[in-house]
Amino acid sequence: MTEILDSNEELIEAIPEQLPVLFEDDFYIAAYKPVGLLVHRSWIAKEASQFALQILRDQIGQYVYPVHRLDRPTSGVLIMAKSSEAARKLSEQFAAQHIDKQYLAVVRGYIEGEHQLDYPLKEKLDKMVDAKAQQDKPAQSALTFYSGLQKAELPYPSGKFATSRYSLVSLKPKTGRKHQLRRHMHHLSHHIIGDTSYGDGRHNRLFRELGLPGLWLFSKQLSFLHPYTDKKIIIDCPLPERWKQLFKLMSWN
Repeated sequence: MTEILDSNEELIEAIPEQLPVLFEDDFYIAAYKPVGLLVHRSWIAKEASQFALQILRDQIGQYVYPVHRLDRPTSGVLIMAKSSEAARKLSEQFAAQHIDKQYLAVVRGYIEGEHQLDYPLKEKLDKMVDAKAQQDKPAQSALTFYSGLQKAELPYPSGKFATSRYSLVSLKPKTGRKHQLRRHMHHLSHHIIGDTSYGDGRHNRLFRELGLPGLWLFSKQLSFLHPYTDKKIIIDCPLPERWKQLFKLMSWN
């Protein structure tokens, strides 16, 4: 599993000595991953010295196994297993697209109603990690459900207009392509704010000037059928402080 890092992302959240636990039983533990924290050690970020895997291991006094990934600039729900077998069972659900994931994002422009985007994506290959991989693979299917939750218009220009419009959206990816949500919103011209790879630099700059830098993409909720108990597990993450500040600026509930 390769950790994804955009070197030009702004990393702004302080990394605590212990991660807030959102769910824990004998098989799994889920915690809040702040912006800037890698899931595990990666050659892509050799300067990094803190990792969610290490913090959780020290926190609960036992080894943990990653079963999915959150990009370094993305915050929110991160779940790990307490055994290799438990990791395999839940990884299989991720691979089979049986895990329901909900993200919140702030995007440019207004989005209303519920929609779905079925737009295949070419696999993103890393020059070093994927050097031996097939370079001309066809685009892979990628499906995202998205809906507008709230809107705001700020009295600041970000281009040729005197004001700037934004939406809070719910994003539910049904496939797990690399940077799927960021690339899909780019395709719709509703770029996620703070995305320096696929976003709009004018809006990113405005948010930095407003004291709200970083990628505005948040893993809000994970739900799945527990492999050992057959119970439906819903893990919901409270809004972190930086998102509360954003809601206040936007006058959102």
